[in-house]
Amino acid sequence: MIAAWIIAETPGVVDKVVGFFTRGGLFMWPLLACSIVSVTTMILRGVALREKNVMPRMIENEIERLVPGGSVERLARIVHVDPSSLARITRVALQYLRGPRSENVEVVQTRARHEMVRLEKGLIVLEVIVGIAPLLGLIGAVSGLVHVFSHLGLSSGASDTRQIALGIAEALNATVFGLSIAVPTLIGFSYFSRKVEVMSVEMETLVVELINKCYYGRSSREFEPAKAPSAAHIPIPTPVA
Repeated sequence: MIAAWIIAETPGVVDKVVGFFTRGGLFMWPLLACSIVSVTTMILRGVALREKNVMPRMIENEIERLVPGGSVERLARIVHVDPSSLARITRVALQYLRGPRSENVEVVQTRARHEMVRLEKGLIVLEVIVGIAPLLGLIGAVSGLVHVFSHLGLSSGASDTRQIALGIAEALNATVFGLSIAVPTLIGFSYFSRKVEVMSVEMETLVVELINKCYYGRSSREFEPAKAPSAAHIPIPTPVA
């Protein structure tokens, strides 16, 4: 209803937009598809990368509240039902508490890299659009210039001038449309990439802090495998005469 009212109140704007698009030539259609994909991807990434979906405040508070050497039962119950990235990394850390600390840290770092890949899902689409949108606009510009030179000299008077004007309009419209897609897409790609990087570092820092608290006061010797007796301590039987 609101959109229909706006269109009805601004018919001149709609006509200008439609005219701009139609004068841009054939390459305006792939550019339009790029713009739709770009906007959709940024909306989906904006929803998926909200802090409460990646790093719930409840889990952060529980890790910070935990005292060194304290019980992790409450934290284990919280992360067991939470689908966030921080919860998945924390579950891995809690599952390997019986092993050596170095092994636990290595497993957590591996899981953190996996979660970072999950968080970056869709950003490759924005990166591709940033690269191809200006190129499509440039191809549209070249196509418009081809039309200009192909009609140049074939006719005279107003018709020739009109064909030149249409060719130049096609070239400029495609270029402007391609750049107008690439610029906001580049901003969105840079913002989301930086956000994923910051959240990944924060999650890894929190889980390493959790590991330090869980291993507080525990001797490293209890995780060392039993050593085989050396040859010097093995009694040698005396031969019987």
